[in-house]
Amino acid sequence: MSRDEAVFVGVDLGTQGVRALAVTAVGDVRGAGGHPLTGRRDGPRHEQDPEQWWTAVGAACRRALRDVPAGAVRGVAVDATSGTFLLTGADGRPLTPGLMYDDLRAAAQVERADRAGAEVWRRLGYRRMQPAWALPKLLWLLEHRRDLRGARLAHQTDFVNARLCGRPVATDLGSALKTGADLIAEDWPHDVLADLGVPAGLLPPLTRSGTPLGAVSPAAAEHTGLPPGTPVLAGCTDGCAAQLGTGRLTPGSWNSVLGTTLVLKGVTDDLLHDPHGVVYSHRAPDGRWLPGGASGAGGGVLARDFPGRDLAALDRAARRYEPSGAVTYPLVSAGERFPFVAPGASGFVLGRPRDEADRFASILQGAGYVERLCLDYLDLLGAPVGGDLTLTGGAARSAYWCRLRADILGRPVILPANAEPALGAAVLAASADRPPAETAAAMVRVRATLDPRPAHHARFTAGYLTLVAELERRGWLPPPVAAHARRSASG
Repeated sequence: MSRDEAVFVGVDLGTQGVRALAVTAVGDVRGAGGHPLTGRRDGPRHEQDPEQWWTAVGAACRRALRDVPAGAVRGVAVDATSGTFLLTGADGRPLTPGLMYDDLRAAAQVERADRAGAEVWRRLGYRRMQPAWALPKLLWLLEHRRDLRGARLAHQTDFVNARLCGRPVATDLGSALKTGADLIAEDWPHDVLADLGVPAGLLPPLTRSGTPLGAVSPAAAEHTGLPPGTPVLAGCTDGCAAQLGTGRLTPGSWNSVLGTTLVLKGVTDDLLHDPHGVVYSHRAPDGRWLPGGASGAGGGVLARDFPGRDLAALDRAARRYEPSGAVTYPLVSAGERFPFVAPGASGFVLGRPRDEADRFASILQGAGYVERLCLDYLDLLGAPVGGDLTLTGGAARSAYWCRLRADILGRPVILPANAEPALGAAVLAASADRPPAETAAAMVRVRATLDPRPAHHARFTAGYLTLVAELERRGWLPPPVAAHARRSASG
C-alpha cells in the first residue's frame, strides 16, 4: 500500500464529545465517528469522569474505522482541552475526577504559583497564571486531598494515550504549559515546583507533539478498533490541533476557532511576551511558537438563548440588521481570559434589540467584535497578524456568520474544507517521518476564501468602538489596549 493510501487517525476530546477522523495522507476522509460527553458543574467547579473519556474514545474510533482496512492504519494521535487533568494511581486508574479547562476553583492558589514561579513565567512570556490553569488546580488538590500517595499527574491527552499504549507515557509540551512546564528548556521547572510542594514523582516526562510514544496495545485495540501495534504519537491541545488542521503553519498565519467560546492561535518565529499575561505560547512540533489565547465569549450564548431553534432561519433573518440596534458582549459564563483577564466579567447587552432576529444578530456581531479586539491586542504586542486567517469551529458551518466576520474584521478569511481539530490530530499522526507543515499541506484542503465588503466593514466600526469603550469603562479592558483598538479602527 502506498503512503497516499495509508490512513491516520486523529482523536479530538472536546467539552461535549469525542470526535475521531480516519484520514489518508492526501486528505481523504475514510471514516468519522463521535460520542457525547457529559460533565458536572457546581459553581466555579467543572468536572468530567475520565473513564467516560476512554469509553467515548473507543466508541468514536470504532465508528471511524468501520470501513477502513486494518492494514491501512499507520498512526494515531489525540488532542484535548488545554489545562484539563486528573491524578491517577500507579496503575493508571483515576484518583480524582478530570478537572476541566474552565474549572475556577483554584483562584486562591494563583498568587502562590505566581510568587514561586515569577521568573520562569516572565521568561515564558505570559508573566502570570490564571485561575483556570492546571498548576493552581493541582495545588488545590494537594491542599484538599490527603489520599494521594504515589499519585501521578495525567493531562487529558496523557490519560487516553496511556490507555492506548497500556503503560504510562510522556506528556506533550503544549498540554503541560498550563501545569508550569518550561517550554524554552523543554523541562519542568523543578525548583519552582519543589518550592510549591509538588512531589517530583507526580510529574510525567515531557516531549514535543508528534513524538512517538508507543504502540496500541492488544487491550486498547479491542476497545477502539485500532490495529494492535499502531504507532501512538504525542498529541497537543485542541487549539494547537485546530491550527495544524488549517494547514497554515507559516509565521503570521492565524486560526480563529469559534464555537461555544473563541480561541485564537497563530504562528511566530519568536516567543511573544505579554505584559498583561493574557497571551501564552505553545511550542510547535518544529520548534516555532504558537501564541494565542482563549476567550469565554462566543456562540454558547446562542445555545443558551435560542435552544433548539433553526439557526439557519435565524441567520437569514439577521441579515436585516447590519448593524444591530444593540451591542452584545456574548460572554457565556462569568470571567474573561482573552483579550483581557477579568474574573468578574459578565456578558451584557447595550441598547434594546428591536426583535428576536435583531437580538440574534447582535450576538453574531458581538462575537465578531471580540474577535477583532483579540487581533488588535495581538497587533499591540507586536505579533505578525497580516498572514492568512482561517476560520474553524462550529461557527464555521454558518456561511452567513463567516461572511459577517470577514466584514467586521475587514480582511479575507479562509474556510478549510474540514474544520475539525481531529484533522489536526491526524496531521500529527502522519508526521512521524516528515515535517508537520509538509504533512499538513498535503492533507488540508480549502473550501472557500471570503473577501470583506468595504461598505459593510464601515457599518460595524461604531458598534466595535462602543463595545471597546464599555469594556474599558467597566475596568476590564486596560486603557492602552482600548486606545490601540481605537487607533486601529481610525486607521
